[in-house]
Amino acid sequence: MRTSGRMVAEVLALLKEKTLPGVTTLELDQIAEQECRRLKVKPAFKGYGGFPFTICASPNDRVVHGFPNQVPLQDGDIISIDFGLIANGFYGDSAYTLAVGRVSPAVKKLLEITAAALADGISAAVSQGRLTDISHAVQTRAEQHGYGVVRDFVGHGIGRALHEDPQIPNFGAAGQGPKLKPGMTLAVEPMINAGKAQVRLLDDGWTAVTQDGSLSAHFEHTIAITENGPEILTRL
Repeated sequence: MRTSGRMVAEVLALLKEKTLPGVTTLELDQIAEQECRRLKVKPAFKGYGGFPFTICASPNDRVVHGFPNQVPLQDGDIISIDFGLIANGFYGDSAYTLAVGRVSPAVKKLLEITAAALADGISAAVSQGRLTDISHAVQTRAEQHGYGVVRDFVGHGIGRALHEDPQIPNFGAAGQGPKLKPGMTLAVEPMINAGKAQVRLLDDGWTAVTQDGSLSAHFEHTIAITENGPEILTRL
């Protein structure tokens, strides 16, 4: 899991460098696929449930599972990129939302608070705690700032499969659910909307967008529960 997580972080770091005004998300998808070939690993998403791409690329009001396309990113956009791979039979999964060029202070705040919500959720993932301690920490941070916490998509266990039990909501009271134990590996991934929480699916059957047209941010790390606290596996 450390190996797959490190490789995910390396590919996402490269994609961050390439995410500039004028690039298309399809070009970013091709870069990610080329990197998987170079690393001799398999993309986690391509072919999963019929998903046809290596990355999920979700700009602006798209929340998650967006299809890469040939539309150039513009100055002022935001783009959520979700990427995973399989190395030695184990999955790694991570996501971030990046500002493309210059964005307003309000947009910067959405990204900063969503990243902070992820950090809070990870900090709550301690041995002998409960699963929803993570959920409550994420929700508290986001709703303090008036943002909507997406209910339709949640975090998950991860290991030899991309999605394993338990599901990890980004909302709920603390102190509930399974006890967290050393050796558990989880993908924590808040999806936070600048407006209301509701989302809808586009006709492609995959892409989720905010129902009210507001911007959405998505950050994710694969972590391991250890006796010494949570270990982030998808960070360089």
